Amino acid sequence: MADSDIPPTPPLLLPDTIHQVVRPGTALLRLETTHSRQGVLDGAWWPRTRDVKQEVPALVSVLTEHLGPITRVGLDAAAWDAIPTRLIIDDRIVHLDSFPVGDDTVLITRGDKDHFALMVVPPDTEPDAARTAMARAVHADNITQATEILVAALPPPTTERGGAA
Repeated sequence: MADSDIPPTPPLLLPDTIHQVVRPGTALLRLETTHSRQGVLDGAWWPRTRDVKQEVPALVSVLTEHLGPITRVGLDAAAWDAIPTRLIIDDRIVHLDSFPVGDDTVLITRGDKDHFALMVVPPDTEPDAARTAMARAVHADNITQATEILVAALPPPTTERGGAA
């Protein structure tokens, strides 16, 4: 049977019910093997804390199952507590890069050139807002940057005012 005789497989979409079980510590991924990526983001991640040594190993382990060995992780230096230069995860060295970009993403590198961008939902985000943001980030035709998605999905911070005005 020639390749042209095989019917194309339609893109697989995440069922709506998957978003209902999203909780801190969850990564939603839309990973397509294509020559060009039209969306800005490849997925979303909602870590439980800002502790790199606690959160990144679990993310890398899960991604390795789907992508193969991860070689680098790029993190926003302002968003994380103490970023080491490398971690040993599943008996492999994973290099960590920190950037002062403030763009609410984590960059995952497989091999030398293959990069995946995941939106990072802040750990203290309310579940409904996190689910909304993550669902938008993994939408196949999303062209909105992570920061814009989070601003639209997250309620404004509340401030306590004390004393007389």
